[in-house]
Amino acid sequence: MYLIIFDCDGTLVDSQDTILHGLRVGYEAVGLPMPDRRTALSIVGLSLERAFLDLVGPDHADKVGMMSDAYRAAKVARRQAGLDHDPLYPGTREALDRLSARDDVVLGIATGKARRGVDHLLDVHDLHGRFVTIQTADTSPSKPHPDMIERALSETGVERHRAVMVGDTSFDMSMARAAKTHALGVTWGYHDHSHLRDSGAQMVIDDFEQLDAALAELLKLDREPA
Repeated sequence: MYLIIFDCDGTLVDSQDTILHGLRVGYEAVGLPMPDRRTALSIVGLSLERAFLDLVGPDHADKVGMMSDAYRAAKVARRQAGLDHDPLYPGTREALDRLSARDDVVLGIATGKARRGVDHLLDVHDLHGRFVTIQTADTSPSKPHPDMIERALSETGVERHRAVMVGDTSFDMSMARAAKTHALGVTWGYHDHSHLRDSGAQMVIDDFEQLDAALAELLKLDREPA
């Protein structure tokens, strides 16, 4: 059996607009100026408190709790108003359907989102039943700590050399390397090709059409379902 673990934001869904909105609300809550777009999005993939701390630095560490609370409240309000519908990237659904139909593959999620955020994503895009293990910021330290992958391996019983982390940030790649699994970077998210390679990506792909070939090379996974 093989385990393919996906990050969410920047890998499965394009969430930059809703993330930026939440960050802006967090900064407004404590009266700090919002950083530029590129800097703000550079922390996507980290757990929320870790992300705000990286952005504001130790001088404003005392504000991180209030910023995080404001962000979460804004996300809940947007969902209740029907405004939080981050779109899937092109090819996401087809890739997940293709992989989840195989007898020799199980799928997982490892994300800096809270579990309720993942559940919302699964609800909005009707993706329930495809992931046998879901690891979130509620129960694990922030990436790049390997705990999320370690938990996924434990829950599925898959050996680490038969597992791969698919993600768009250096945090994902560093997490995979720390867990001694394979690391596959994608360029349609928040960190570029060189950033992914420098943090441990064994391969980097530019769209979901390249996913099967990359998995075949990394895991020796047959291109056709078992």
